[in-house]
Amino acid sequence: MPEILGCFRFFCNDCAVRHVSDDERRARLAVRHALAVPAPTPAAATTAMTVLHATEPATVYLSCWARVAGFRPADLDRALYTDRALVKQLAMRRTLFVFPRDLLPAVWPSASARSAALERAHALRCDPDWLDVARAAVLAALAGGGRTTPEIRRAAPLLDKPPTDMWPAYRVLNNLGLTADIVRGENTGGWHTARPRWTLMQHWLGTVPPSLTPDEGYREIVRRWLHTFGPGTEEDIVWWLGSTKAAVRAALATLAAEPVSLDGGETGWLLPDDLDPVRSPPPWAALLPVLDPTVMGWKGRDFYLGPHRAQLFDTRGNAGTTAWVDGRVVGCWVQNPSGVVQLRLLEPVSGPESRALATEAARLTEWLDGFRVGAVYRSPAMS
Repeated sequence: MPEILGCFRFFCNDCAVRHVSDDERRARLAVRHALAVPAPTPAAATTAMTVLHATEPATVYLSCWARVAGFRPADLDRALYTDRALVKQLAMRRTLFVFPRDLLPAVWPSASARSAALERAHALRCDPDWLDVARAAVLAALAGGGRTTPEIRRAAPLLDKPPTDMWPAYRVLNNLGLTADIVRGENTGGWHTARPRWTLMQHWLGTVPPSLTPDEGYREIVRRWLHTFGPGTEEDIVWWLGSTKAAVRAALATLAAEPVSLDGGETGWLLPDDLDPVRSPPPWAALLPVLDPTVMGWKGRDFYLGPHRAQLFDTRGNAGTTAWVDGRVVGCWVQNPSGVVQLRLLEPVSGPESRALATEAARLTEWLDGFRVGAVYRSPAMS
């Protein structure tokens, strides 16, 4: 019934339907994503984005660099490993993200649980008992404190004897991460590497907050997504969550989300208290890393990518680096052998836009100080 009522509100001739143009969507992106006006801390930047992508270790740091004034890697390390206000959690689409700590009770029973169930289903096709035995061995190995992956493998040699080569040790660790039994604790490498000391979640967080119900969890994640990325279509949310249409529709109905019309003719959704127009901020430019949450936030990306999708994403749908001007992607960035950040534009830009991008390139070059960022996911424009 809520779905039917939602459609009626949208098509009723007596109802004024809010229209959100592509220009306004770009303005919302600029303001909500801490790109036009920086956030004060990594925790604030993460909350602004709902989550940060962490598949590539350097991405989290470069995403914060783009959003936090005066950012240093130690600022994020402190939030992750000392204050533990931010936590790495495998979740939507079996992807690793950095979450605000207070969002964990919502994701554990919803997106993380769904991914864990898919992992378990795969394991059961191989051996119905091996995964549980392997999980127990890892938990026993971590009972006395955190360990790196090599240390866990030495303490639990069962991990090196899977029923099939489709279940290497890292998949067992990932499964335990999805079920919130363990967590990626302190990183034993540099900021651009991923060498976590795996730790029991209860040891890492101290008091582990109780999980919400699955429906409550999806509702809270969708609520935050709408604040960060709205308006977005149902298809956008289903893709981002890696969830079902039923779960998304139930969340939208419970939130009393309002349908709005978009320039492409699609129906988007906004929170009922977020319908006021958003004005464009002053001109801005940004250089974002591979898999940044802004470029990966929607399935329908034409309003900020224009005709450049094929040049900025690899064949598996992973985004490379991007160069932004006022909510539009105009190219990407790479580094030369000396580490200098260089722009590769895909369309003409104005003089002021060119100077703003050059300023960001110089700023990033100085921040990296000769370090060359490696990337598994390279778009055609980066090659």
